[in-house]
Amino acid sequence: MNRTIALALLAFTIPAFAHAATLKFPSDAPIASITIPDSWGPSETESGIEATSADSAVYLSADVADNGSIEKVVSDAVDFLTKNGVNIDPSTQKDTPVTEVNGMNMTTIEWDGKDEDGPVSVGLLFVQTSQDKALVVTYWGNKGEEDKHDAEVKAIVASIKPVN
Repeated sequence: MNRTIALALLAFTIPAFAHAATLKFPSDAPIASITIPDSWGPSETESGIEATSADSAVYLSADVADNGSIEKVVSDAVDFLTKNGVNIDPSTQKDTPVTEVNGMNMTTIEWDGKDEDGPVSVGLLFVQTSQDKALVVTYWGNKGEEDKHDAEVKAIVASIKPVN
């Protein structure tokens, strides 16, 4: 997980996706776009976008927040993980420094954890899309299985752009 997000934050080029769509969200007043492979089954949610790799090894979501709702969006992400059986080990928390990608500030908080299938990587990526809007990207991946999706995750994160 650390390697995946770090690579995404430092990416200078975006690998080409085979059959991927660039989605702008939320659809009623877009603040960001993201490119996700079609095989991940991306779909719009009430507050953003979610997708899961075809083999279910990696789950990603990107939820819209503003200055007044960021804590609620983070709380909702943690609640979602908990409801899905993810137990985070707080002692493994790693924070990354703020990095600029596509003109936006990004930072991450990452943990190790467990779910019903075994060890997992969990992360929250914060992307400042404008002065008062941000995305909270939730990452949940099965250790070992997630590695084969490093390039895709890197490209998905690097594809996030603000919509003006």
